[in-house]
Amino acid sequence: MIRTLIPLAAVAALLAACSGEPKPSGGEQAVVTATGALCRPTPVGRQMTGCYVTLTATADDRLVSVSTPAAGRVEIHESKIESNMMMMRELKEGLPLPAGQAVELKPGGNHIMLLAVAEPLADGQSIPLTLNFASAAAVTVQAAIGQPPVNEYGTQTGS
Repeated sequence: MIRTLIPLAAVAALLAACSGEPKPSGGEQAVVTATGALCRPTPVGRQMTGCYVTLTATADDRLVSVSTPAAGRVEIHESKIESNMMMMRELKEGLPLPAGQAVELKPGGNHIMLLAVAEPLADGQSIPLTLNFASAAAVTVQAAIGQPPVNEYGTQTGS
């Protein structure tokens, strides 16, 4: 019986080694670029704020988590209108990044939420955000602290 188990274990190990995750087309590593990273200043007395960035992936991927030493917890959120109210919920499975398409995290839409912010964030500062993806290597960006731009209607972009 032991003689039978040893070859079976070898076959199982060989099959496990050959069954890795599929690679992006062309066998190349997916790459995600991040531009325009911005976090709002924390409101007085609040320990949370939103951050925005535009992500572009070379192959289909997914933003699965974000971390920063500036906050105790970070979540990827979706905002949308439900029952005539703006609702916000965590995207527990992360945010899809279709190949070659810019995905804008912005006010009033998908965004990064910093919770349990350790020290108040003020205009002019910056903080590191490490973006983790399902396939691509992690990307760390310096997010400026400031208000999102205002559009021609006098409202913040994306709201």
